[in-house]
Amino acid sequence: MTGNQTEIEAIVLSPEQRQRLAQRSSLGIVQVLIAQASLAMLTILLSAWWGGTYAAVSALVGAGAYFIPNAIFAVRLLLGLVGGANANAMSFFWGEAFKLGTAIAILGVAAWQFHEWLVWPVLLFGLIGVLKGYVVLLALGKLP
Repeated sequence: MTGNQTEIEAIVLSPEQRQRLAQRSSLGIVQVLIAQASLAMLTILLSAWWGGTYAAVSALVGAGAYFIPNAIFAVRLLLGLVGGANANAMSFFWGEAFKLGTAIAILGVAAWQFHEWLVWPVLLFGLIGVLKGYVVLLALGKLP
């Protein structure tokens, strides 16, 4: 190598190391989904108690806007881990783009179709609740 360039060696994992890494990653993905679903239920129940049916449905829409595309992407990641596929930065990028685009589409459809009864502060409460599922696991030290 010349100048400031350094040679980087690829890390080679044994089949047992790959399997342990895949199991640990799968556990983390499932834990995050469970935490997000739990926070979604909590925000929906709190919204129903505080604001009634429209508030509960608004929180459901907000939570679902992120949870549904995230769950689809998580299942895709889990299938890749189970199938032994190698990680690819571009597939992760496209998965994140899918999540963002789908969340925006769900929120757009909700604003367009349900604007008469949608309770926006509660919708945002549901959305933020799901987004913070990972933070709850971090705070509790429950990540694998």
